[in-house]
Amino acid sequence: MTTDITYENICRIRDQISDRIVTTPVVSLGMGNAVLKLELFQNGGSFKIRGALAVMLNAGADALKNGVVAVSAGNHAIATAHAAKSLGVHATVVMMKSANPARPAACKVLGAKVILAEDVNRAFELVETIRDEEKRLFVHPYEGPYTALGTATLGMEICAQVPDLEAIIIPIGGGGLCAGVSSAVKLLKPKCKVYGVEPEGVDNMRLSIIAGSAQKSPGKETIADGLKPPASAPYSFGLCRDHVDDIVLINDDDLRGAMARLFSEKKLAVEPAGAASTAALMGPLKERLAGKKVVAIVSGSNIDIATFASHVEAAGAA
Repeated sequence: MTTDITYENICRIRDQISDRIVTTPVVSLGMGNAVLKLELFQNGGSFKIRGALAVMLNAGADALKNGVVAVSAGNHAIATAHAAKSLGVHATVVMMKSANPARPAACKVLGAKVILAEDVNRAFELVETIRDEEKRLFVHPYEGPYTALGTATLGMEICAQVPDLEAIIIPIGGGGLCAGVSSAVKLLKPKCKVYGVEPEGVDNMRLSIIAGSAQKSPGKETIADGLKPPASAPYSFGLCRDHVDDIVLINDDDLRGAMARLFSEKKLAVEPAGAASTAALMGPLKERLAGKKVVAIVSGSNIDIATFASHVEAAGAA
């Protein structure tokens, strides 16, 4: 059985994970024909559980017998812990010490062992050691065919919910979300325009596409830690290269402004990465997508109250 992103394979993965995820709603934003896909209401608080489940459910019982291990700024760790609990296996997650405190706390509630690393490079080193020494299945945060097939189920869901879709905006970190969603959208609605969005200074997918191969992140700072991977990876890069029409950039002030608008208009408390598509819609894509039926993915909500409030207050003071 192939792992190509075909209609049949997306349906197969959807059927596999359907009893462990929810169909998240779409709502209008109040900007023309723009619609928000509220994936922040997904189990685990982000889209990440789709890929984690797809990987784990297709690994086989023998691969899962010693548990799983994951590395993450937060959302993938929570998703892996959630997926592992639902499957009755143990999860160890490695996170950066800089992670928002709500995220390691959520992992512990789900029964996962949490290890904090000094930085992302050390975190990946620790994961490799744990994988090898404890014989755990490594659930990658954004790379691989099953990760992409998992996120492709989100693209299929959006196409069903918004049949007149003309454009979609997808946040890009490592590229796993964009790889799967863009592939599904181009498969089901070939004329739909796909726009990726990255923070300024960590636009490694844009730079990868320019270079023609997966590149390391420039490594600048951004409040959207979920969109700051160490590098792009070959599989997800290839899908993004083939299916994304353009990538636009936003900055931290754009993200804060979008967070404030989502809270003011929709009462959504969104993490910075989750506001990236809305920030692009409010900024660099505003004129280009005027009058279009466009979906902006609100990808996650794992943030503590104090940090969220500080960003929204900063947006109001700007």
